[in-house]
Amino acid sequence: MSAQMPADKSTDTNNPATQKLPRHVAIIMDGNGRWALKRYLPRVAGHKAGVETVRGALQFCASKGIEVLTLFAFSSENWRRPEKEVGLLMELFMTALGREVKKLHKNNIKVKIIGEKSAFNTRLQKSIHDAEMLTKDNDGLVLVIAANYGGRWDIAQATKIIASQAASGEISLSDVTPELLQTHLSLHDLPEPDLFIRTGGEKRISNFLLWQLAYTELYFTDTLWPDFNDDAFEDALSSFAGRQRRFGRTGEQVLDGA
Repeated sequence: MSAQMPADKSTDTNNPATQKLPRHVAIIMDGNGRWALKRYLPRVAGHKAGVETVRGALQFCASKGIEVLTLFAFSSENWRRPEKEVGLLMELFMTALGREVKKLHKNNIKVKIIGEKSAFNTRLQKSIHDAEMLTKDNDGLVLVIAANYGGRWDIAQATKIIASQAASGEISLSDVTPELLQTHLSLHDLPEPDLFIRTGGEKRISNFLLWQLAYTELYFTDTLWPDFNDDAFEDALSSFAGRQRRFGRTGEQVLDGA
């Protein structure tokens, strides 16, 4: 009987400080409009091209064993865009959901939509509900789509729930902790993002997952989202693999597995 080899701490996926692949990747898919304008196309053509890139990113994550992919599809601030573009984005979102959900389900992908969904029209709300219900029991890759989402909204809605519980006497003030608040956030049932990617050259997080990104590794690239292919994704993963995640500890503690 051969001796059992000791576990390699550098690849221990249960230890977020030493894992070489992220369990959860969150992406701001920026640059669709600029990609289209560079080609003398309407902005919506860039958004349609971006949908194709989403397909590739899903396949890439599934092949790597990444557990969760969260995509920032439409922020609560995007309503400020021209009315025509917003309308086209809503139609594209609904069309993509209806067209893709059966394929996602066939590939054992679970779909989860986060954000203030009540702002959408009833047709889109039904498409969202149907997609989530169809895929709810799938246990493969989790695809989270943030739509009409904002990090401040997320924290505020969690705070409202806690305030209501405190006012009714269900909990006391001493019960209010970061851990309690986290249980009411949109991604409470998923691991926090290990890697955040923003395409398009901007270097900010734009009100995306403000609470959840506290210890996330940030990666910014000038690549526009429609051009973000497997090689570009590999570059992001290589950057992640080369970082030491301390979570308040020293580098020596991380190396020792403390």
